[in-house]
Amino acid sequence: MLDYLALGILIFTATSLLFGAIAILDIPYKIAVSRHHPHRDAIYYAGWVSLFTLHAIWPLLWIWSAAYSEDQRPRFSQMSEDTAINDKAVAEAGDANAEIDQWDADITDSVTLLRHKFEVLDDRIERIEKAIINATEAA
Repeated sequence: MLDYLALGILIFTATSLLFGAIAILDIPYKIAVSRHHPHRDAIYYAGWVSLFTLHAIWPLLWIWSAAYSEDQRPRFSQMSEDTAINDKAVAEAGDANAEIDQWDADITDSVTLLRHKFEVLDDRIERIEKAIINATEAA
């Protein structure tokens, strides 16, 4: 009699855990639907994948679905239409290009200086090798 009771409790627990896991995987999808997320179908299927990975990726799905907000889109479109912001970006890009050109010139000068130092060191090493060879031949 107790065996049947234990079996019933075991089946009930396993079934409850299964349905609980399925209910949990649907939470990011419901968040994505309520926020009109453009990737809600991908979030839905990734939720099922997370079921098979024991919900290892579920926190990432929750963050992915919760991070989107539909009211962000108009704000960004207004920024791209604002010419003052675009003109400032172009001016900053010109300053950045001039700075990059200066860095390029500095690097070229440094490489030239290093090449000269290498040639001087190479010449000194050759003279030292010749002196060692002459000393060993004389001895």
